[in-house]
Amino acid sequence: QVQVVESGGGLVQAGGSLRISCAASGRTFSSYAMGWFRQAPGKERKCVAAINWSGGSTYYADSVKGRFTISRDNAKNTVYLQMNSLKPEDTAVYYCAVDRDADISTSSRRYDYWGQGTQVTVSS
Repeated sequence: QVQVVESGGGLVQAGGSLRISCAASGRTFSSYAMGWFRQAPGKERKCVAAINWSGGSTYYADSVKGRFTISRDNAKNTVYLQMNSLKPEDTAVYYCAVDRDADISTSSRRYDYWGQGTQVTVSS
């Protein structure tokens, strides 16, 4: 059984930083791409960052490019999202997901397994 667990969310002031983590188990983690999605109240869930199986290819949404960094440690079955220069509009529930393929996708339909989400709140 695949389990995906996020951690590290919280409350931070605008301009601050947070790192959220995602631990996955029950699958050959290093064979699959991983993604971070976020969903704000009343809005659809969107991919903010994704990383391929090896970590050699990444994707960032325009809204976070230059501020967020996705990385993975296949030895620890963990993917990270370092978030810097946070803005109030980054406030959302952040979800980690496991792709069914090795290459990056930004479509939520490509992701088979999801965590419960972690709340990130940025105060102005």
